[in-house]
Amino acid sequence: MAENDYDAFAAAYDADNEVNAWNAYYERPAILALVGDVAGLSVLDAGCGGGAHAAALLERGAIVTGIDASAGMLDIAQRRLEGRARLLSADLNEPLPFTDKAFDLILASLVMHYLPDWSKPLAEFNRLLPEGGRLVFSTHHPFMDHASTGRDNYFETYSFDETWQRGGKDIAMRFWHRPLHAMFDALKSAGFQIDIVSEPQPDPQARALFPQAYQSLTTKPRFLFFSVVKA
Repeated sequence: MAENDYDAFAAAYDADNEVNAWNAYYERPAILALVGDVAGLSVLDAGCGGGAHAAALLERGAIVTGIDASAGMLDIAQRRLEGRARLLSADLNEPLPFTDKAFDLILASLVMHYLPDWSKPLAEFNRLLPEGGRLVFSTHHPFMDHASTGRDNYFETYSFDETWQRGGKDIAMRFWHRPLHAMFDALKSAGFQIDIVSEPQPDPQARALFPQAYQSLTTKPRFLFFSVVKA
């Protein structure tokens, strides 16, 4: 099975994403809080997956376009959103099929850590936003990544592999660790000004529902959240 082949376990991944502590009670509420008021805004959901974030954006009054590289995930998003959002297949490593300044805001949830190079996608995000437009994204916290990989040099940008179990299958996953300064440097080089960097706490409901996960999320770095503005 190819690495990061979401088509191979799309349904199982989406079902887990809907209810688990990490996504449903930590990442999703945190990034949506960071996005704030989107009523009437044109929003690109970059790496939309099964459409959970897109659905929340639509409920808040946004005009949503979603892109993802996985046909399986896009199928799930299409069923969930029932035509309320424009959905397209696109690879964030390649030029995106939109005109300049096409969006007011870009949301990229837990997708940047799959990319070996941030310069191309960030340049495209910059192109797609007007001056003052925002990019809001979440990514693996580099302190989490480095502690779990056993690598010696935190300051390197390197790939590492994990095996996920979803739907009774072992899934090969590859991610990219980059040190904190490399994230800031890439954003600055792409023409973004950092507005907010957040290390949020999980939804308090997770304490009773997922006590072990809650303990981990409230004491150890997991994801890192950015709100940046096109300068």
